[in-house]
Amino acid sequence: MNIQAKTQRTAAEQGLIDAFSALVSDLPGDTSVTAKRDRLMADFGDAGLPSRRVEAWHYTDLRTLLREVPNHLPGETASQLRPILDGSEVLPLLGGRYVEPRDIEGLKVGSFREALMNGWATASLDALRPDDAIGRINGAFVMDGYTLKLAADAAPEKTIELQSVQNGGQAHGRFRLEAEAGSRATFIERHAGGEAAGLTTSVTEIDVAEGAELVWVIVQERGGEDTHLGQLRAKLAKDANFKLYVINMGGKLVRQEVDIAVDGEGAHFDLRAINLLAGQSHTDITLTLGHSVPDTTSQEIVRNVVLDRARGAFQGQIRVSREAQKTDAQMACNSLLLSDDGEFDAKPELEIFADDVICAHGATVDDLDPVHLFYLAARGVPEKIASALLVKGFVEELLDELDDEALTDALKERVEDWLDAHV
Repeated sequence: MNIQAKTQRTAAEQGLIDAFSALVSDLPGDTSVTAKRDRLMADFGDAGLPSRRVEAWHYTDLRTLLREVPNHLPGETASQLRPILDGSEVLPLLGGRYVEPRDIEGLKVGSFREALMNGWATASLDALRPDDAIGRINGAFVMDGYTLKLAADAAPEKTIELQSVQNGGQAHGRFRLEAEAGSRATFIERHAGGEAAGLTTSVTEIDVAEGAELVWVIVQERGGEDTHLGQLRAKLAKDANFKLYVINMGGKLVRQEVDIAVDGEGAHFDLRAINLLAGQSHTDITLTLGHSVPDTTSQEIVRNVVLDRARGAFQGQIRVSREAQKTDAQMACNSLLLSDDGEFDAKPELEIFADDVICAHGATVDDLDPVHLFYLAARGVPEKIASALLVKGFVEELLDELDDEALTDALKERVEDWLDAHV
């Protein structure tokens, strides 16, 4: 593919274009996939990386923050990790490559590479919006991943952990899940890195059919020099219930996009997000949530802990269409700034065209409550321990909402390890 040179490209933009030109003949896919990849990269070449002038990227100026990209190599050898929850079924994606797994009872597992080779994945490679840099980059470069089909009324007993491990270089993977009617399952989408700087993109597509109930937990613990660009797209049918947890506790530059379409009456969506930010990291969660039919509900709660010179952002947009009467949508973002040099930006938005709805949003930024600290000090608790206890309570309250006690304890352990190391 020949991409015309564009003046004043950044090193990262040119690096991605050069990498695509060198790799395009080796990327998997039939002719329709190859054509789609060419178009996505051509669009990227025209638009480049988004800057703060693009509203959706105002708090994460990717053109400035992503200064360069590592060579498009698989990086150092990546190994499967012990699962977060002991006894989980693990589906590893190591260095961006599928590892042949066995099917799980009620869950059919396949390779996304095969879906590319037979053209089945062509439609899903589209970018969501003109500013969808993650969709374009991932769609152009994706080599592998997992396709998952949860059978109707299936309810696997074990948690399924999708384990994406990368140590340096670049990796671009995808997960595609179809949860059929009446199915129930819990998934962990885990992103881990190493010491070498890497660039990863990951796109997850989920269809939650009528009456299905799904818990999806994203645990992002990339390496301290990594850039991670993630995107989750989900559609909810009638009476579907989708609970999404996002826990960020790694990476140097992180953007996690969540795009939810509540398309079926009686459907419900929950988002619980925890951002643990330290050093000079930059982490952004951007949510776009659309209620398009009557009698649907959603609730989003984001908790943030900011230390050192870290920066974070949450952008949450709820759109309620004219037909979506009786919608109940609530959103809150609460931040603890534990450093004078840290920063967190919150931008909640409501776009409502229906007139019979209950919708609200709110955001707070604060330090630890001195009254609470005094209360603990008066009972002999040292100040450092008191501070740690209050921070743990602030974020772990969200984890207590999970119905699975073992999973709650496993996630709390990881959160507490991070807090013990940083607070």
